[in-house]
Amino acid sequence: MITPQSLIHAPVRHILPNGLTVLLKEMHTAPVISFWVLYRVGSRNEPTGLTGASHWVEHMLFKGTPQFPAGYLDKAIDREGGEWNAQTSYDYTAYYETMPADRIDLALRAESDRMVNAVFDLEEVESERTVILSERQGSEGSSWFWLGEEVHAAAFRVHGYRHKIIGDTHDLLTMTRDDLYQHYRKHYVPANAIVAVSGDFSPEIMLKRITELFGSIPGGQRPKLFARPEPPQQGERRVKVERPGPTHNLLIAYRAPAVTDPDWLKLLMLDAILDGASVPGGGAVGSRTARLYQALVKTELASSVGTGLNETLDPYLYTFSATAREGHSLEEIEADLEAVLSKAVQGELTQAELERARKQIRALQAYSAESISSQAFRLAYFEHVAGGFEWVESAHEHLLAVTLEDIHEVARKYLKPSTRTVGYFIPTQEAARA
Repeated sequence: MITPQSLIHAPVRHILPNGLTVLLKEMHTAPVISFWVLYRVGSRNEPTGLTGASHWVEHMLFKGTPQFPAGYLDKAIDREGGEWNAQTSYDYTAYYETMPADRIDLALRAESDRMVNAVFDLEEVESERTVILSERQGSEGSSWFWLGEEVHAAAFRVHGYRHKIIGDTHDLLTMTRDDLYQHYRKHYVPANAIVAVSGDFSPEIMLKRITELFGSIPGGQRPKLFARPEPPQQGERRVKVERPGPTHNLLIAYRAPAVTDPDWLKLLMLDAILDGASVPGGGAVGSRTARLYQALVKTELASSVGTGLNETLDPYLYTFSATAREGHSLEEIEADLEAVLSKAVQGELTQAELERARKQIRALQAYSAESISSQAFRLAYFEHVAGGFEWVESAHEHLLAVTLEDIHEVARKYLKPSTRTVGYFIPTQEAARA
């Protein structure tokens, strides 16, 4: 009897002689294949002077190769009923194509070609400089952009997480074509890449074709990445951003461990009680019964409240954000937020809240319908940040096994005023008049 489970096979890992990691997940649920290439380099690996290089290089890889000139793949992939795109993050840069299963070879040929043959034409580099500067200027229209940039720069004095993925304006104005090309040539090698494929294919045939196209590319050694560990924080840091903007915003960032630290899952369960459930590599759901909503939004102190806890390669941040309602100050919101967190630190969370969070997490796991594309991305992503795609499967079990004492323990450990960074966004008088 054919069941949905029998159509989906466990992922398998292969390492080619040139160092390329290949992850294959056979899924015969639809005649579609998603093909991802993730490079182990992101904005965390950019020194001052080259911030934004990873994102800019991502743009340049859509400018063509001698085999596939600019614009060719846009039309060809669209004609075959597929889609392609890319993304740059703190920890990685990734490219993908999702296509009908019998048309996926175009994606394999395109990605193997642009791993080595991308054209960094000087005119195209200058054209993209204008595009990226405009992209940054567009983001600067958001008060949250300015506040987030200041808080990150204060929270991280040394580590590459301190700057925005898009880069600093000065670096975007001064980087050269050679800077970008050297970044590409150094990092876009098989030993620094992960290929992840999910969908309707034969693993044997797919591996053979990947080996044919990627196996002859010189792999070398995985490049030594620029990375600087952040020293311990020695006290609370505070920043204020005063500029035009529509609302008063609060952003508080506490230290958080890397995703592979056992404490990370405990913090995720704490977050489920405070703001709503989420699962690693999956979805999230806000909760009006969660403590932060009840304390800040329901009381009409804030118009919105949220948290952020990311799966990162290095220790990062656990953030709390809120927008003040008219007539209420950021100081009021900060005091009430701190009161909520103090109860967690003092061990005043309840078993009933934990059970409710567990139910929400089980529901997310059961009902989240991951696309074929997101499943391939998840394989590559956790292979990189967690050291193996298997981590995410065991993480679900470990998350549900977190106890109330575990939660109180990490609250005491991480929700310390002495290791947080507090940011206020204050609209200027000019903005108020407008």
